Amino acid sequence: MKLNALFIGLCMLVSGHSFATEKTTIRIGVLAFGTVDWELSALQNAPETASADFKLDIQRLANPEAGKIALQSGAVDMIVSDWIWVSKLRATGSDYTFYPYSSTSGALVVADNSPIQTLKDLKGKRLGIAGGELDKNWLLLQALAQKQQLDLDAQVDKVFGAPPLLNQQIKQNRIDAVLNYWHFAARLEAQGYRQIIDGKGMIKALGIDEEVPSLGYVFKQSWAMNHKKAVNDFLAASQQAQNRLCTSDAVWQKVIPLTQAKDTPTQNKLRQRYCEGRIEQWGEPQQQAADRLYAMLRTLSNNKLTGDSESLQPGIFWSIEQ
Repeated sequence: MKLNALFIGLCMLVSGHSFATEKTTIRIGVLAFGTVDWELSALQNAPETASADFKLDIQRLANPEAGKIALQSGAVDMIVSDWIWVSKLRATGSDYTFYPYSSTSGALVVADNSPIQTLKDLKGKRLGIAGGELDKNWLLLQALAQKQQLDLDAQVDKVFGAPPLLNQQIKQNRIDAVLNYWHFAARLEAQGYRQIIDGKGMIKALGIDEEVPSLGYVFKQSWAMNHKKAVNDFLAASQQAQNRLCTSDAVWQKVIPLTQAKDTPTQNKLRQRYCEGRIEQWGEPQQQAADRLYAMLRTLSNNKLTGDSESLQPGIFWSIEQ
């Protein structure tokens, strides 16, 4: 009888220990070879990850739209997307929330010997634009040009296209300038092309001094509340991994194959622009700035980008402290 009791007690002890050490699995959808993949690679190799309350199930996606579908269908718990999309979802009753990942967005780039020095010099030129008519960078560039009495939409020859194709077109002199996503712009810069202005510069020139994130981790608030420690541990570890990529050459060297950049100048420029996007502050001032930017983009797009909601939805931003 005593032996049976001892055996049962040992089983309960082992079972309790296993339960206490069981980690929450976070299914995260990422683009293959995207910058989040760099970060997760550095994160998984970090010693502190072993003691964190989460483990990752990384699912690689073909494109951003595939990520949105995977999140909404429940195939993954988390993706990286933008806060405007999250606000639109919350306006329909969904409970998705956003935590910032990067403030780097896009940039306007020209050949180094181009006569284009300012936005006014774009008049009559062929401008390549990634992302379509509702691309945030394109909307902001138009708003900035309006301050200089320039109607870019009417006064440039617009060429919409996929980011890699636009890079090829400017190299072949088929377009005079390109407004492309940051990593494609960085690759051009590494080859001697010149940046006129980037997304952060546009936002500042439009009167918003606080740094506003362009992308962030998106997940259901209800799910996160049920796994709060795991989610917060992951978000903190993600930021630490990002910092290591920017401060440790050894860590950076390990992710270089994921950049698909074969030459050192491109690798260095990608690292520089990636690190410039690190979120240093995330609080009430930055969230209020996002609301002001939302109102601006709502007007510029005639509600097409944002939907009908006049302001960002309550609860859109997740805080590690909550």
